[in-house]
Amino acid sequence: MISTEELFEQVVVYPDFEYKERLSELIGLEDHKSRLSKILSLLVNPSGLDLWQKQYHPSAVTILNYILKRPPLVVLEGDVGSGKSELALTIADTVARQENIEINLFPLSLSTRGEGRVGQMTQLVSAAFEHTLQHAEKLKNQSGSSRGAVILLVDEADALTQSRENSQMHHEDKAGVNAFIRGIDRLGNGKLPAAVIMCTNRVSSLDPAIKRRAADILKFDRPNDAERKLVLEKPLKEVGLTTDQISEIVKLTGPKNGRDFGFTFSDLVQRLLPTIVLDAYPDTAIMFDRALEITKSLAPTPPFKESHG
Repeated sequence: MISTEELFEQVVVYPDFEYKERLSELIGLEDHKSRLSKILSLLVNPSGLDLWQKQYHPSAVTILNYILKRPPLVVLEGDVGSGKSELALTIADTVARQENIEINLFPLSLSTRGEGRVGQMTQLVSAAFEHTLQHAEKLKNQSGSSRGAVILLVDEADALTQSRENSQMHHEDKAGVNAFIRGIDRLGNGKLPAAVIMCTNRVSSLDPAIKRRAADILKFDRPNDAERKLVLEKPLKEVGLTTDQISEIVKLTGPKNGRDFGFTFSDLVQRLLPTIVLDAYPDTAIMFDRALEITKSLAPTPPFKESHG
């Protein structure tokens, strides 16, 4: 019997104030937050759709059936540092508060990829879905409304569910993908209060059967000028920079000088802003000229490029 500790990293239970705060710090992703929370709300607690139908479209049966029959899978795809993993970790807090239920997040451990022994990865993937299924079954109500929900999070999903069309793919890897597909289908067929979130920066490498089963594929791009301004404006104003000065820094963090990509969200909040603070600490105040020099000296994380070799 495989233990929960072997299958998952730290299990998170929502609502949780820490994750609510972390979600609020994801500036510039409001559309993604709204879309993902709606999708997950309907996947884990479809009774809300019945109330909406009765109020607004009492005759709408066919279109609702299409929504309710979608597999419980959402794929988040985008470049490194685009915010997809952080959103996947935190969005369940919004869903839990909105639906007034407790949600358990099971983040699939990297060790689930196995250590190369024949059959190990298939066994681990199957066990992870079985655990998710059993937990979700306890939360299902006959009335249709959920008493709680489960979300299985698979980060770096391309390492686990690469296309079986790859001629160099090992038989054991193909078996692991098959086990993953079976797990998705079992969750969907059971109409359980459960969903799977997959994050990847190589959506093209995912198995076609996985992509076909996705209720939605949300694409995460690098922040544009307006989104970078949203991230930088408040913290830089708080340390005394003017609107014009902030606009100059925003411009420098975008595509420039032949570079066709700008800073990622992570580049802004984990590298640029901390470097500006640490440069001044502990003896001086933050000055615009130094902030400008630092911005010019930092290079954004290069986009992820898939190997076609």
